[in-house]
Formats: sequence, C-alpha cells, structure tokens
Amino acid sequence: MKENAVIMIISITIIVLNMMMIIVQAIKNVITIAGITVVTTVTITMVTTVAGIMVDITTAIMVDITTAIMVDITTAIMADIMMAGITMVTTAAGITAVVKNVTAGAGFFNTGALNHQKELKELSSFFVS
Repeated sequence: MKENAVIMIISITIIVLNMMMIIVQAIKNVITIAGITVVTTVTITMVTTVAGIMVDITTAIMVDITTAIMVDITTAIMADIMMAGITMVTTAAGITAVVKNVTAGAGFFNTGALNHQKELKELSSFFVS
C-alpha cells in the first residue's frame, strides 16, 4: 500500500507539474501575443507616421517644384510678351517716323514745286506782259 501511495503521489506530482507547465505555456503565449500586439501597434504607428511624413515631404517638394516651374514659365511668357510689346512699340515708332519723314518729304517737294510754279508764273507774266 505504501508503494501505491508513493506511486499516486508521484503521479499527482507529475500531473500538477504538467498543469503548471501548461499554465506557464499559456502565460508565455499571452506575453508573446501582448508583445506581438505592442510590436504591431508600434509598427503601425511608425508606418502611419512615416506615411504622414512622406505625404508632407512629397507635398512640400511638389509645391516647391510646381512653384519653380510656374515662375520659370511665367517669367518666360512675360519676357516674350514684353519683347513682343517692345517690338510692336519699336515697329510702331519706326513706322511713325517713316510716315513723318515721307510726309515731311512730300511736304518739302510739294512746297518746292509750288514755289517753282509761282516763280514760273511770275516769269511768264513778266515776259507775256
């Protein structure tokens, strides 16, 4: 009977140790799951933060690039428009100067011709009278 009692105590001890091992394993699993949850949460937070930072950086870069391109394009267009305006003003001034010169020249020739006609009339009246 003593032997049976010893065997029973050893058996109960083995069962208790097995149950303790199961409990330890369960606690280990809970700790592992908690750790995984923490790591996952931290990772998600980091990914979200990195994604937010990347959006901010990309937006800033795109704004800078777009602004620079728009400034370059606007500057080029304004320079072209100004040059066209200067060319038009210069051309208009040149045409005006040519027209004035032609008009002045025509006036000079008309005045000269009129003077010659008067002189010819005076001379002819001198001879005819």
